[in-house]
Amino acid sequence: MKFKSDIEIARSARPKNIAEIAEKASIPAKYLEICGRDKAKINLSFLSEPAKRGKLILVTAITPTPAGEGKTTTTVGLADSLSKIGAKAAAALREPSLGPVFGLKGGAAGGGMAQVMPMEDINLHFTGDIHAVGAANNLLAAMLDAHIYHGNLLNIDPRQISWRRCLDINDRQLRNIVSGLGGKTDGVPREDGFDITVASEVMAILCLSKDIGELKKRLSDIIPARTYSGEPVRAGELKAQGAMAALLKDALKPNLAQTLEHTPVLIHGGPFANIAHGCNSLAATETALRIADYAVTEAGFGADLGAEKFFDIKCRTSGLKPSCAVVVATARALKYHGGVKKTELNLENLDALDRGFCNLERHVSNIREVFKLPCIVAINVFPSDTEAEIEALLAKCESTGIRAALSNVWKEGSSGGIELAKAVVELCETESSLEFAYDLNSSISEKLDNIAVKIYGGCGAKFTPAAKKQMESLSGYGFDKLPICVAKTQYSFSDNPSLYGVPKDFFINVRELRVSAGAGFIVALAGNIMTMPGLSANPAAENIDIDDSGLISGLF
Repeated sequence: MKFKSDIEIARSARPKNIAEIAEKASIPAKYLEICGRDKAKINLSFLSEPAKRGKLILVTAITPTPAGEGKTTTTVGLADSLSKIGAKAAAALREPSLGPVFGLKGGAAGGGMAQVMPMEDINLHFTGDIHAVGAANNLLAAMLDAHIYHGNLLNIDPRQISWRRCLDINDRQLRNIVSGLGGKTDGVPREDGFDITVASEVMAILCLSKDIGELKKRLSDIIPARTYSGEPVRAGELKAQGAMAALLKDALKPNLAQTLEHTPVLIHGGPFANIAHGCNSLAATETALRIADYAVTEAGFGADLGAEKFFDIKCRTSGLKPSCAVVVATARALKYHGGVKKTELNLENLDALDRGFCNLERHVSNIREVFKLPCIVAINVFPSDTEAEIEALLAKCESTGIRAALSNVWKEGSSGGIELAKAVVELCETESSLEFAYDLNSSISEKLDNIAVKIYGGCGAKFTPAAKKQMESLSGYGFDKLPICVAKTQYSFSDNPSLYGVPKDFFINVRELRVSAGAGFIVALAGNIMTMPGLSANPAAENIDIDDSGLISGLF
């Protein structure tokens, strides 16, 4: 059977005027800033209105295959299914980065019959938030280099500049560069580089700030460089925070969109989960909680990355407490963790599925035993899944005490997630107490050991000599009391992407520690993780096109 592509489905849909969606969500018109017919910004003053807050549901996933397991599709479909059974629901999602859109993974507006509209806009420029983040980031870089060129009153050591420019495109050529070449008026030559915009500290700050005042404070606290004596230099000393905040004033406001079935969706902020903290903005989540009895949100990649950072960084910072978690699993991914090659995932293999089931068990155990939240597994059904595979997966869940429900939302929309929605409503009524993976008062090494042992199932963390020196320096300035944001591969519990399933007897190898003082966490770079990805040999960009009438094709 031939299925319509995501973009064909999206193009055949009939979105409602965004004002109607806002009215459905009980958002007064005075807080709505219309961006065309089908999307809008919500003024942050809406969050100051007294309102009842709904239940928060986190959607996470097992360790994914390179193509992803449909976590966003499940999130969108679950919100629609909750609406279908009569609940007032909304979703809160991240904005897609152009890196994956033009790279390998594709967009992040859901798929099939569980999508967010307008799909093309969301997956491309949308309301320009990510561009604004890049502009603010690069403004600070320009002001820093200009300060050095014009006399360097702050005594900044060009060899100790840690602030990198950013771009929201996968471009490996820009990872490491030399800048400032040319004549005397062209700047001071130094080694430099680019990160992808969605991995930048400015993106994290945008997502963790509740208003302009907090945004400016966090921007001011950024440490882009150090002096010759090693003292931190903050963006506030460069007088950059005001202009940066001005560039971000509209980007700070959450974006309102809708699903194919007209459920309200907040799409805002887009930090990567394998590099940054992987959660949509606090403003968007809070808005969803205000307009719905059930707010469904997601955290990026597997639960070892996105969910851990959602709990240990976002929830700790904001006081949010989810009522339950949904762990998305697929037969394809379990076969992958059971040793099946990517090219053979469409073939039935019950033995491999059984071998790979340990990966799902580990993620469920983390949610239940470490973070102390009730959870359910959503088995996201792919067209290539066989009946025997789905039956075996359900039976395996039942025999191991894991509650599971099928999710057919890609194919059937809200009707395919009724069982899951009813189970989630039930779980939301059970008592739970969110706990964290580590104590903030413990040392940097102790925190990383806790994450490596409790969440990844490893033996602990090892540090390069450079990382040890950075740890001593950060601790000396009191940054050791900050949460940790681990940057590692998304394809394994370890920092080695070729170790599938649940690897044993490994250490997380920390090569570098960076403080994101404005965002309020320390980034630990582990293994060979890159902060600027590269395009594959056959990137998705090769199949994206636009015809003479303006119709885009190839997005997914």
